[in-house]
Amino acid sequence: MGQINSQIATVTERIIKRSASLRSDYLRRLEEDINNRPERGKLSCGNLAHGFAACGEQDKNSLRMVQSGNIGIVTAYNDMLSAHQPYATYPDKLKQAMREIGCTAQVAGGVPAMCDGVTQGQDGMELSLLSRDIIAQCTAVSLSHQMFDGVLALGICDKIVPGLLMGALSFGYLPTVFVPAGPMESGLPNKEKQRIRQLYAQGKIGREELLQAESDSYHSHGTCTFYGTANSNQVVLEALGLQMPGSSFVNPDNPLRERLTTEAAYQVARITALGGDYRPIGKVVDERAIVNATVALLASGGSTNHSMHLVAIARAAGILLNWDDISDLSAAVPLLAKVYPNGQADVNHFHAAGGTSCMFRQLLDAGFMHADARTVWGENFSDFTQEPSLAEDGDLVWKQSPTAPLDTEVLSTVDKPFSSEGGLRLLQGNLGRGVIKVSAVDVENQIVEAPAVVIDGQEQLEPLFKSGKLDRDCIVVVRYQGPRALGMPELHKLTPFLGTLQDRGFSVALVTDGRMSGASGKVPAAIHLIPEAAEGGLLAKVQDGDLIRLNAVTGELSFLGDLAELKARQAAPQSTAGQQGCGRELFAVNRANISNAEQGASFLFPKD
Repeated sequence: MGQINSQIATVTERIIKRSASLRSDYLRRLEEDINNRPERGKLSCGNLAHGFAACGEQDKNSLRMVQSGNIGIVTAYNDMLSAHQPYATYPDKLKQAMREIGCTAQVAGGVPAMCDGVTQGQDGMELSLLSRDIIAQCTAVSLSHQMFDGVLALGICDKIVPGLLMGALSFGYLPTVFVPAGPMESGLPNKEKQRIRQLYAQGKIGREELLQAESDSYHSHGTCTFYGTANSNQVVLEALGLQMPGSSFVNPDNPLRERLTTEAAYQVARITALGGDYRPIGKVVDERAIVNATVALLASGGSTNHSMHLVAIARAAGILLNWDDISDLSAAVPLLAKVYPNGQADVNHFHAAGGTSCMFRQLLDAGFMHADARTVWGENFSDFTQEPSLAEDGDLVWKQSPTAPLDTEVLSTVDKPFSSEGGLRLLQGNLGRGVIKVSAVDVENQIVEAPAVVIDGQEQLEPLFKSGKLDRDCIVVVRYQGPRALGMPELHKLTPFLGTLQDRGFSVALVTDGRMSGASGKVPAAIHLIPEAAEGGLLAKVQDGDLIRLNAVTGELSFLGDLAELKARQAAPQSTAGQQGCGRELFAVNRANISNAEQGASFLFPKD
């Protein structure tokens, strides 16, 4: 492995120094929890009897022998999410695997799992980001019975993995392994899907044709195949060392998938405190692991949602990560993957080209990742360059990844990257701070200086588009979409219209305190703007016609005009209509106590 890159080392040391007090408190609490937890042998007979009352006789006998491991399964199963539908049979498979090695497993609890694809552009999307912290709390409730020696976490999609991870970190003394279910097989090519969406936005085809295209894209069980937040989660989990290496993108019906699921169960049993290879999650997820996860995200062109999720995950482990760290890492880390929306390939193509293990090998050899970071499998992260396969007898075997990618149109090398930087940049100026994903934005479109078109919700864009009022250079400003205002919904309803305007030759961009996520595409989008409009941000005072400059090259986002006059304006009022209905009224207390996007958009931790 190569010597660690100087910029990676500098940022890591900066995070360690900044986090010293908080991380020390977290590790102290972890040690106290290890020592003070009510082990099954210390539970009262009544507690223990309740804990295994519903078990079969074999599992009851194992649980009576308190020196055998009992693993808690926390599942996000539901059969509406295509990615999570395969999890229906996982608990029984995992329990059987445990019995084979003299241990037990119990479903400790379930957590909610919503699909951003179903709620996109609908009222329910305003619960999406808020659900992450609810999932973390539900994970903690699931583990609060303290019957467990380790955790198997079943989750894949957008807010679910970060929530499960944050909840598991609150039980930092428990070893935790995440168990993926894999992506669906490739369907309609992404470029064709994008073309049909834009034709529909232009009124050139009807709903029937659009629905057929969407159905051809999302056509079976398994994770959606574009490189959005769900698949970014999988890369992040492997980079954190919390998932079996090379396991993320094996399809659900592949026999290798079944064997990897069993192996995940065996592995968590090997690393509990009952044996000699104890690996608690709170010590696996340290500053090196957080940097590794950020580097993997950037090198793969992953989801902008993780500019919030990684901050919140790190905070759950007593680590302080911020946007300056992410931006500085992005400036140093080369872009090695071209997966839609950053290219036309999907995650199945990425996996076939060499996948995570090959990408990690490239990054480790060049010193962009910490080889000595702790993991749940292998000696350390240097072993995550291996990939799994099945021998003729069905046994799981591990081999080194290819030294070079097998398809350099999808996965490249450090010597010949698609870009010299990761593509996630910090924007700042007199309008505040935000982030932009430029890995899918052509260089000629990365600087936009144009009059503002101000709207207070994404549903207001379509009438303007159809009327022809947007047939010009413009920067669309969508405000009151932040965590405190609306729970920060994703705004992909805007994408087909803005993409069409760009195709017509206009210079267009988006500025918002809302989200665009891992599907951020070819239109430059300044997102997650802080301070948000609902917290006094100047976005609340911008008016139609105000000149704005978005310069992704220099990292500038500015109002071009009389700043004193802008500050003196009356803020536009926020509508309260979006805070009622579809359960949104139940989350008022969450919105009122949430931190800003750079602090992780979380209501679980004290605001800075």
